[in-house]
Amino acid sequence: MKIHSVFLLLLVSALVLPTGCHVLKISVAAEQAHFFVAADGNDANPGTRRKPFATLERARDAVRKSKAADKPIVVSLRGGDYLRTNTLALVAGDSGTEAAPVVWQAYKGEPVRLLGGRALTGFQPVSDPAVVARLDEAARAHVVQINLRALGVTNCGELISRGFGRSVSVAHSELFFDHRPMTLARWPNEGEFAKIASYPSASKVDEGNGSQLGGLPAGFNYSGDHPRRWQDINDLWVHGYWSYDWANSYEKVAALDLEQRLIKTAPPHGIYGFREGQRFYFLNVLEELDQPGEWFLERKTGILYFWPPAAGSAPEILLSLLDQPLLKLTDVSNVTFRGLTFEATRANAVEIRGGANNRIAGCVLRNIGNAAVIIEGGTGHGVAGCDMFDTGDGGVVLEGGDRQTLAPGGHFVENCHFQRQGRWSKCYVPAIRMAGVGLRASHNLIHDLPHCAILFLGNDHLIEFNDIHHVALETGDVGAIYTGRDYTYRGNKFRNNFIHHLGGVGLGSMGVYMDDCVSGTEVFGNIFYKAHWAMFIGGGRDHRVENNLFVECDPAVQMDARGLDPTPQWRGMVDDFMRKSLAAAPLPLYRVRYPEMKTLDACYGPPEGPALTGAAFKGVPPENNALVRNVCVGKWVGTHWHATPEMLRQENNLTEAASSLAEQPNDQSPATDFELKKDSPAWALGFQRIPVEQIGLIHDANRASWPKQVPSVPAMTMNPR
Repeated sequence: MKIHSVFLLLLVSALVLPTGCHVLKISVAAEQAHFFVAADGNDANPGTRRKPFATLERARDAVRKSKAADKPIVVSLRGGDYLRTNTLALVAGDSGTEAAPVVWQAYKGEPVRLLGGRALTGFQPVSDPAVVARLDEAARAHVVQINLRALGVTNCGELISRGFGRSVSVAHSELFFDHRPMTLARWPNEGEFAKIASYPSASKVDEGNGSQLGGLPAGFNYSGDHPRRWQDINDLWVHGYWSYDWANSYEKVAALDLEQRLIKTAPPHGIYGFREGQRFYFLNVLEELDQPGEWFLERKTGILYFWPPAAGSAPEILLSLLDQPLLKLTDVSNVTFRGLTFEATRANAVEIRGGANNRIAGCVLRNIGNAAVIIEGGTGHGVAGCDMFDTGDGGVVLEGGDRQTLAPGGHFVENCHFQRQGRWSKCYVPAIRMAGVGLRASHNLIHDLPHCAILFLGNDHLIEFNDIHHVALETGDVGAIYTGRDYTYRGNKFRNNFIHHLGGVGLGSMGVYMDDCVSGTEVFGNIFYKAHWAMFIGGGRDHRVENNLFVECDPAVQMDARGLDPTPQWRGMVDDFMRKSLAAAPLPLYRVRYPEMKTLDACYGPPEGPALTGAAFKGVPPENNALVRNVCVGKWVGTHWHATPEMLRQENNLTEAASSLAEQPNDQSPATDFELKKDSPAWALGFQRIPVEQIGLIHDANRASWPKQVPSVPAMTMNPR
């Protein structure tokens, strides 16, 4: 769209469509200020289209001066790379208003990149005979090198312990080839794992509570003699799922005993100790640079070694360097960033804290060391139409609303494409994480993740019209949509999602996983296809599973009654942890908003009376879970762990429905193939048509790319539980 300095402006506001999706509304402003920035501009220029500024900071200062006129403001970035050595930081004084917003945008769709890394050129064959000798014979003719110190690059960060239970402020530098992350040299190679052979007695796991025993340095034994060929182990690391398939971490090797085949790790060690047979691999080993796409940085010399995936080609080779967010908004309101690419920072790409009504729209966020977008506090912030690929941690984190008053935060992420989140941290770093009250995730496409797709904590969240597939590809005991362990997480709704082709190792994976007695969720109008345990009620109460279509799941609904387990671990969960979460909530408010919570009085005692404790506390059964007007092709209901089918209320379900499908789905079937025949008995039972045509990404002005580019992925074989 051609934009004139005093005519048209794209104003940011929420327009609710019949589908529930929000887009950015186009309005006409009587007058606006318009500034231009170009990579070959000059900050002494007036910032016009013909004489643009050179830096984003100069444009920011111009915006501050123009705000006194109370006009809408547009900052247009001409095509090119804007190399960032620090954060573009906006504060309250950089805000717009609802009537006069501030928009930062790519000019006429020109490719604009905020870049936190440096393109590397000038790779040469490896010249040091000693290094050549350390390489695998098959790799010697392919590995090349570049001296980073000679290029002035001296700070690439350090490898750090990260993963389950670890917080990461900033990652180390990474190498990217043709916009895809490369693999730090490892053994076994990508997609493969070694197994823990055994462990010293001091590193065993307490089977009762998972805690590590003993006081000696944590460690484990491996099999074989492969590590004998490694000459330098001063910066050797291991990554593994040390005790459980849902808890990984990276640990520095403190000692490697080749005779005993023993690894001892430096603190903080694997959080749950080590189990025999669990998966791990070594990384950051020069000798293991033995296949295309692997690389290694010798930090003592500053020389980077690399086996390019394609010999003789000339894609960009990029090293991430910036150790800060590319963009940070603090107490900013009514500002939009549209049509930009954020790439190659070692930290988060975008951080928004406080403020109101900011948007990240139609942007590409890729090759990020930590998360793509962090939103904490404030109200009404949104991420719309973005493509988010290859993040070290999660995709978008939404935190907002007040759980003490149940005031909604109003943040949302919609119409976004997520692929390959959790490159480093793996577990509990989903495409979308929601915490607080009244947040929304809608019309997103999420796939190719090692763990969960959407994780939420809190109340009154809406998760709808999302297409989720091929997640849980490296982990087990995980759900595509996941939460757990709090009776006060209520009012959450999952509607009209398509959840299909899930992975899962060990204990497998679930479509919707209501873990550890979490309660009070509505699951309506979803399609589950090849999703192992599609709907899993892990001991919770007051769930309503209604009007869903289950096809080839194993089974459609699975429930347990872990809240009745008398063993110390599980009795302690409901009698201690869950009791404390109830005490922390404003129960008078919650009992009005969520009246089903009053039924917990029979288990814990009424708030105004004596608590049921000790022998009087009998546990918490999974009561008032309802399965209503669902359609199932394949296995229907399973129960275990103190639960029986009679504990589930079942009404008007069609559970032998193979003949009701209008088409027989296959591994390439989109959501639109999951329609029922007009003569299906489900309609007489009150089943409502699922709006399959609205599921997933939609074409609107804020999409970063269209048509959507989704690579074909081979069908997964689900692991039996």
